[in-house]
Amino acid sequence: MNVDKAKKRIAKKVKNGFKGYPLVTITYFGQDKDLATEVSISYLEAEGEQVQVQNFKCENEIRDDETIQSVLLKVIERSNAASVVEEDGITLL
Repeated sequence: MNVDKAKKRIAKKVKNGFKGYPLVTITYFGQDKDLATEVSISYLEAEGEQVQVQNFKCENEIRDDETIQSVLLKVIERSNAASVVEEDGITLL
């Protein structure tokens, strides 16, 4: 899938806001505020349940990696997430 298409579909789901559970949270990480090289996607079935987390790493800007963005979108779609939250900016490692 085209990286721009995947990013737009993820952004649309994020824009819908919190609609309940299941909840998917996406957090980007990097050595500085300009380059994200890691991403963490968390899945929470219901409040009080255990969070399932999957992490991905790459050498370059992970937000522009077509494969990673497509995987994130597939995780969101297959989990039937009612809500998708994307943390603002990049969390420093």
